[in-house]
Amino acid sequence: MANVGLYRSNRSNMIAGVMGGIAERFGWNANLLRVIFVIVSCMSAAFPGILVYLVLWLVIPKQQSQYKNMQGYDHPVRTVNNDPLQ
Repeated sequence: MANVGLYRSNRSNMIAGVMGGIAERFGWNANLLRVIFVIVSCMSAAFPGILVYLVLWLVIPKQQSQYKNMQGYDHPVRTVNNDPLQ
C-alpha cells in the first residue's frame, strides 16, 4: 500500500493502531516508536502522553481494509472430502 496520508494501522496495532500507522507512514519501526513515546511520556510532566494518544485516536482515520468488499471465492477448491461419489 502506498504511503499516502496518515491513518491508524490495521496490521500493526496494539491498542488503536495510532503508533503503527505513524510508523508505517514514515517507514519507521512501530515497536521502537511505541517505546520512545512511552519513555517521553513518563519522563516529561509537560507531555501528557495519554491525552495526546487519545486525541490522535479520535483525529486519525482508520485504514480502509483492502479486503472489505471480498465475498469469497467464485469457484471454491474441491477437495477429496467433498467428492460427490462418496
